[in-house]
Amino acid sequence: MDTEYIALEKLIAWVTANRLNNNINFLSLSEDRGEASHEEELGTGGALRSLLCPPEEVGHFDYLTSDTELNMEKVENKSKDPDSGIKWYPFKSQNIVHDLMKREISHDMRGTCFNKARCFYQQIVPNLSVLNVEKPPCYLRKFSPDGKFFIAISYDQTSIEIFDFLGSEAAGDLTKQVSGDVIPKSVEGASMSEEVVQTRVKIFSQFLQKRHVVRVTAGDEVLNRECSLFTDDGRYVIVGSSHQLMEDISSRYSDVYRNNESITPNYRLVLEDYTLFVIDLKSGVVCDRKQFKLDKMYLSHNQGLCLYGSVLAVLSVQQQTIHVFKVSPQGTLLPARTIGRFCYDDDEFFYRQTAQLPPRLLNRPYSDKTINSLKHRLLVYMYRAALNGHLERGTRAVHWAMEDLLSLRLSKLQLLDENHLLLKYAMEEIVTFRNGLPYNTPSLFVVYNMDTTEVIAVYEHTSPELLEIMENFHDHFRNSWPHRQPQFPSSPSSSIHARRIQQMFKTTLIVAKNGGQREAISRMLTQLPISAQSYSCSPYLDHALFSYDDKWISQLERPKTCSDHPIRFFTRDSGMLRFCIDTGPAERQVSPTHRRLVAFLFHPFEPFMISVQRTAADYKVNFHIRKNPT
Repeated sequence: MDTEYIALEKLIAWVTANRLNNNINFLSLSEDRGEASHEEELGTGGALRSLLCPPEEVGHFDYLTSDTELNMEKVENKSKDPDSGIKWYPFKSQNIVHDLMKREISHDMRGTCFNKARCFYQQIVPNLSVLNVEKPPCYLRKFSPDGKFFIAISYDQTSIEIFDFLGSEAAGDLTKQVSGDVIPKSVEGASMSEEVVQTRVKIFSQFLQKRHVVRVTAGDEVLNRECSLFTDDGRYVIVGSSHQLMEDISSRYSDVYRNNESITPNYRLVLEDYTLFVIDLKSGVVCDRKQFKLDKMYLSHNQGLCLYGSVLAVLSVQQQTIHVFKVSPQGTLLPARTIGRFCYDDDEFFYRQTAQLPPRLLNRPYSDKTINSLKHRLLVYMYRAALNGHLERGTRAVHWAMEDLLSLRLSKLQLLDENHLLLKYAMEEIVTFRNGLPYNTPSLFVVYNMDTTEVIAVYEHTSPELLEIMENFHDHFRNSWPHRQPQFPSSPSSSIHARRIQQMFKTTLIVAKNGGQREAISRMLTQLPISAQSYSCSPYLDHALFSYDDKWISQLERPKTCSDHPIRFFTRDSGMLRFCIDTGPAERQVSPTHRRLVAFLFHPFEPFMISVQRTAADYKVNFHIRKNPT
């Protein structure tokens, strides 16, 4: 945890070395500020604050005075005055020096040290936006979980570019002479100062220094720009590529249909060749690769991949097979098991020894009359549930729905831990995107134990019980760096503010036109299974520290509609405006068919973030950094 608070400790060391010996002042809540000069208003406390905060941030706070007792007396008098109409409450000081001294002299409750340290992020914020940064020709992707590396994908989508992150204070000398909280982009017909031009040109290399350019693919094989999985130690990254086959290439029937549950390809589900690569971030070496020929996998946003610890699960949608690998300490993918037609490794050997079939039929699994082993486990669970009275119409309901159950296909998966999978079954039309909406069609959520090959639980897409489990144990579904402690997921199960936002969304779905309780549950359960490593753990998105509009920015790392105004962040304890994220206006008029989308890439723990704005073919990058006080 030493690296997580490196930015805090650097500033703390600076403040301690330059601490003033004058009396420590508290925030004044007085309304009567008068027309005093800037020097008179600041006083001793204002001088201290001018060292800690940029000039533009001073307006975000109430003025500091030198008389502590007088301030507290005013607060008490106002809170007791029945004629004032407003009940005044003193709130926590917004000065970092006060927090530092309180940490030195106070004794907090056991187990709250990390929460107390995390509160310092309310004072150390990204207060400067640098718009339209000059960058190398690449697509920016993500930070590693330890924050040391940043990966990007080359424009031709054949190479992985690895950068070293040099720290949130690396560009301090470059931005110390810049005034304001936004460095504007170039505007036609307007001139910019030399300092602004140099800042936009040099700032990328000040923060991100290129370490390796790893050539991964060749030929027509391209990397998926939205697929990457980091190991918990931050040493390896797993990326995926695809190669679209030519239409004139003929494939054998047995290669396309490898079992009796294989999906029929269509114009929306085109078969491709896929490859997974394991890359060492430190050495820039491709450690291992696994190929999947004539298959269909959903690599975007890691929908078809899931990494939990050292266990990697890969879903083959075309073959309805789950491939499970172990990531070794050397970065190689070791096959662990294959789940689909068979559940145990020796099932196929036993099947060939006992099945009384001609050899030509044994080599044609697509013509099997038996039920797929994984699907058989599901049917057994449903039948036993009916026998035990958990279904209203008993076994008759199972027989009545047998055809629908047999037609279900795997669409998504998620590792709940190293032994359990959360699987989503849906109709083939939904899996192949032929028609229908995912929340309007029947689907099943299945919890499967890979060791015992048993189905533990089955839920419908309108199950209130599953929704309650998701709300109360949302942290377990996210699995954001499960082996890194401590965790601050700020999810509906661990944050009252996140729970309130989710309840408001649920209420909106219930009262909406054609809505209702059943419709709301179905819509909210569409996020399950949750894609791996899709939530940011940045403290600036923690609902316990900051309040912001989740319409424009959220912990889920997905592109959102770009706001025309800066996104404002307020401190949760005082409600004061703390900082803004400005993505800049549109460069030109955008047609209604093209939306302005922006994706935010947060550093795991430092005050540094990148916003990537896309409009049609435009690709603009903005840096949001902390400008040190001068």
